[in-house]
Amino acid sequence: MSDKPFSALRPALPILIGASVMLSLSMGLRQSLGIFLPPLTRDLGISVSEFTIAISVQNLFWGILQPFAGALIVRLGFRPMMAGGALLYLLGMILLATAQGVLSLILGAGLAVGAALAATGSAVAMAAATRPVSPKARSLTLGIVSAAGSLGAMLAAPLGQTVIQGWDWRAGAVSFVILAAFMIPAAWYAGKVDRLPRPAPPLGGDLSASQALSVAMKNLPFVVMAVTYFVCGMQLVFLTTHLPTYLELCGLDPMLSAKALATIGAFNALGSLFFGWAGGRWNKLILLGLIYVLRSLAFVWYFYAVPTPTTTLVFAAVIGFLWLGVAPLVSGWIAETFGLRWQAMLSGVAFCLHQLGSFTGAIGGGLAYDLLHNYTLAWQVGAGIGLTAGVVQILTAYATRPRRLAPA
Repeated sequence: MSDKPFSALRPALPILIGASVMLSLSMGLRQSLGIFLPPLTRDLGISVSEFTIAISVQNLFWGILQPFAGALIVRLGFRPMMAGGALLYLLGMILLATAQGVLSLILGAGLAVGAALAATGSAVAMAAATRPVSPKARSLTLGIVSAAGSLGAMLAAPLGQTVIQGWDWRAGAVSFVILAAFMIPAAWYAGKVDRLPRPAPPLGGDLSASQALSVAMKNLPFVVMAVTYFVCGMQLVFLTTHLPTYLELCGLDPMLSAKALATIGAFNALGSLFFGWAGGRWNKLILLGLIYVLRSLAFVWYFYAVPTPTTTLVFAAVIGFLWLGVAPLVSGWIAETFGLRWQAMLSGVAFCLHQLGSFTGAIGGGLAYDLLHNYTLAWQVGAGIGLTAGVVQILTAYATRPRRLAPA
């Protein structure tokens, strides 16, 4: 395989395309579920906090199962995990489209989609994309797959909102069922990665899952990265779940929320490419902390004033650029620090904390709204914690960065 990055990608393109399409639909549908919040809650007669319980369960279940899904890949292979996850995702969308109350909503959009994301989300897709390329091309590859994975929201949110406005929310959910069906062949195609030789033993030896986890948990940069990853999930799920309701409260066109989510998807692609490229040149963990700081400042700027269509789209563009850029940085750092064999599992461990943050962002925002009838406290907490986490991440990465020895 050539050492030139773009030449290195050519033999891996079938696997990368399959992983990208699967990730794009998996994340795009999940990120667009917020468009159902206003019409679904009115139709079924449930509260905002009850809707966000389903989203919170989804994120919590996804996070808990992610490390186990990553570990099972070593035994079962990528194809069974990804294809099974795609089928489960399809079932979750069908349950959403036929929901009659809170329980069916939790079973579909919550448990089923959450479990499916553990097998089709960024941790597994990034691990599959890492395997067929050279180390020199790795960061760029992860950026490309992450960028492609962000395009699903550009399709799902506007399509779903258009169908909802033309018919009703159930018809919009049916459009999501159709999109979810395309995940199955994409996952099957990406499963060709199983034909490649197994990676060399990581971490200096052929370690078991528990031994690899023990080594990682004694690594300070890994622990700090995992803890600050909590903030990433909290901020992003708060937006995808509650931004449509926030804009409706401000008297803005409901279609604006779909345009904002699509804008996030578009700039997400640019940000993922940029941070994939930048991660191959500068310290990945310092870049990660910088993302958290900039996101938090964007929160303060946007929510402090009354939103307009222009400021909403500008905010969506900024947040989109800083959205999935974390994925190539986290996955790339774990791969180069601990090796490929247990990459999906260790990424899953870090991602578990990310999903605990998502759980907090979804249900915390819903409870704050039901209690105070506004989102002021929710965004202030999100911005404050995010700024703190970003600074801690940067300082830790700087203090523990490898240092070149001075010549004798």
